[in-house]
Amino acid sequence: MAVVHPIVARPARLAAYLGVALAFGVLLALLLERSAPGAGFAASAAFALPMSLFYAFQCLTIWYPVRSLATDAAGAPRLVLVLTAASFAAAAIWLAVGLGWSHLLEEVGFAGATGRFRLAASLVFSIGVFLFALAALLHALFAAVERSRAAERRALELQVHAREAELKALKAQLDPHFLFNSLNSVAALISTDPKAARRMCFLMAGFFRKSLGLGARAAIPLAEEMYLAETFLAIEEVRFGERLRPELDVAEETLALSVPPLVLQPLVENAVHHGIAHLLEGGSVRIAARRRGADLELEVENPSDPERPASRGAGVGLANVRARLEATFGPRARLSVDASPERYLVRLLLPATPASS
Repeated sequence: MAVVHPIVARPARLAAYLGVALAFGVLLALLLERSAPGAGFAASAAFALPMSLFYAFQCLTIWYPVRSLATDAAGAPRLVLVLTAASFAAAAIWLAVGLGWSHLLEEVGFAGATGRFRLAASLVFSIGVFLFALAALLHALFAAVERSRAAERRALELQVHAREAELKALKAQLDPHFLFNSLNSVAALISTDPKAARRMCFLMAGFFRKSLGLGARAAIPLAEEMYLAETFLAIEEVRFGERLRPELDVAEETLALSVPPLVLQPLVENAVHHGIAHLLEGGSVRIAARRRGADLELEVENPSDPERPASRGAGVGLANVRARLEATFGPRARLSVDASPERYLVRLLLPATPASS
């Protein structure tokens, strides 16, 4: 909780508040002049203006009990009782200060100030009760708004923390998934083509060095994501040779747009390991990127064998990407799959946001 009153904490607010208090002091002076004839406006203003400033600061003190008591609806009766008693007590204090101030004015030359104040004492007390009760009500409303905003901030913070935790868990799932598949590819080449296996290891080292650095970032330019996809396909070309034919159809304007890191790689991996790998003649893995109004559309397409058995773990990468998009963009991003007997197409649609430099 803030220790300093929000009005006092900002000079502009304090100046405006005191301006309102002085305006009220002028009105109070007019009322006193009417209730005690013969005093004159100057004498009434000499009494009312300082008294108004004093009571303005006195009304600010209700901020602290209001904030401590107005915690929930269950404490409302207690709060009303406390504020009512505080209003009468504050008005009584104001009345006592007014009596002392009238004596001081009488000593410095405002003859009859004490007598005139006594005639207007009931009016001053009533105004004091009303003003303090009004200040208490306004402070209670302000405190309620403040608590509501604080609750909204806490809810948003919890939502952000939960989303960050989910994304970290998904990234932790993604990295070993790709690593295991890549190691299996190297193991398959060691006995048949050791030279190709060594080359593949070097390519993998460069790929992991780049991908691990990007994985720590919330978003990257599509150009960097495409570099990873192309490097991955180069790694797999060592194993599949001419059976794997990459096709890139990427609009130049999309390369500077922002995407989550490693969002294409699992889809390209699936296209190779669950598509090309099951076809004797191989095929093309097509990666496309284009702008669709306010959205960025990404596609990964590969041929498929309708007679191949379902691969164990085939849906891990796809589910990972879907979950990451949902956690990052919510309903603003979509992932759709168009599967036919001879082709498999995954389409991503996400907000087209320029990547930060």
